[in-house]
Amino acid sequence: MKLFICLAVVAVAGVISGENIDKDAEIRSLTNDAADPEGNFQYAYETSNGIQVQAVGNPAGISGSVNYVSPEGEHINLSYTADEEGYHPVGDHLPTPPPVPAYVLRALEYIRSHPPPQLKEQH
Repeated sequence: MKLFICLAVVAVAGVISGENIDKDAEIRSLTNDAADPEGNFQYAYETSNGIQVQAVGNPAGISGSVNYVSPEGEHINLSYTADEEGYHPVGDHLPTPPPVPAYVLRALEYIRSHPPPQLKEQH
């Protein structure tokens, strides 16, 4: 679990790092509740160049968000969770897979409605 949390933090840090970021930005606000004995934690900060980051978590997972303006002027709003299933980012700027082709959907429906004989007995 700690690995997933570390990966999530690194991913967020990677998103907001780069050559075009204002290196003179200052932290305007900071909240940091270090992990308690059960491993629950939370933090949030905002910088003078408009970066906003927040996260809450425990040994079971973490959730958070990052908001900033990209060097191209695009408003980036990223939310994420990280748990035993991995890192799950959500944002309008992220690429999305194409829709599943109709012939694949038809094939899957056929397979579902015509299971092999050994599977019919289990249902």
